[in-house]
Amino acid sequence: MLALLDTHALIWYLYDDPRLSKKARDMLEKAASSSDQIACSALTLAEILYLQEKERIPSETFNRLVEALETRNSLLVVAPVTLAVVIAMQNIPRTEVPDLPDRVIAATALHLGVPLISRDRKIAVSRVSTIW
Repeated sequence: MLALLDTHALIWYLYDDPRLSKKARDMLEKAASSSDQIACSALTLAEILYLQEKERIPSETFNRLVEALETRNSLLVVAPVTLAVVIAMQNIPRTEVPDLPDRVIAATALHLGVPLISRDRKIAVSRVSTIW
């Protein structure tokens, strides 16, 4: 596994949105070409469903994500929210990353030892390695 996708980056990846940075796109292409995988937190799936229900993202986004995850040899893999991830949250001060979903996602990347593909400035200045 090469990296973990933050929620916005995953949505932009699914829609080939130009807001996804060149570095992020390059990392995704590198993973795809080497048959490696990019993770997304299970919390990201819940966030996407929530944003879809609030009509803040297209109504087919969650189904598009599930389809991408279920594709044979998928680039994407789900990283569960485990006790180890919650323990890793202790290494990300709430003062640096105050939003709970962001903190869980950042802790997941920290626990997995991979960079987080995210443009979130609060995460970028935390202890989590980011790509943007």
